[in-house]
Amino acid sequence: MGKSKRTTPKINRGGNSMHGGDKKRETQMWEMIQKRLGYTDEEMKQFRNNPRNEEILSMVPDLINKTIVAEVVESRGCNSLHKVGDRFYFDSAGNLLTAPSPKRICIYALSVITPQIFAATEFLYAGADPNQMRFKRAGCYDVGLACGGWGRVVLELKVEDRPKS
Repeated sequence: MGKSKRTTPKINRGGNSMHGGDKKRETQMWEMIQKRLGYTDEEMKQFRNNPRNEEILSMVPDLINKTIVAEVVESRGCNSLHKVGDRFYFDSAGNLLTAPSPKRICIYALSVITPQIFAATEFLYAGADPNQMRFKRAGCYDVGLACGGWGRVVLELKVEDRPKS
């Protein structure tokens, strides 16, 4: 098994520029972020004063092409009818992508995969391969028929390159 490669994004700290000095483009990018997040000017100043935010935003071009996938690898007695092979798709920020995902998704299955999705995004932000996570499976809250429940679903997380459209 190969080691995951950790890379640190190159950020031009001189002048606080993410785009190598293209001031107009940089200004437009910060205005877009402010509008998207609904920040006041004071909140935006606070946001920009955190160097982590600029670092993460500098990674967006690479991260936008990643998809986090939670795949059902075990299913028995699921009331939501999830079956082995069902896949739930998320963007690299952890947002559920509803179009490619099943129409009906159990909230209990989603809620237990949240820690793995959070860990995957942290791996991506750190420049590490999230597919190297050691604990990438989670089971729904239902304990299964043998323990007095109805069913059991186990999900496994992986990150894939987003198909080019």
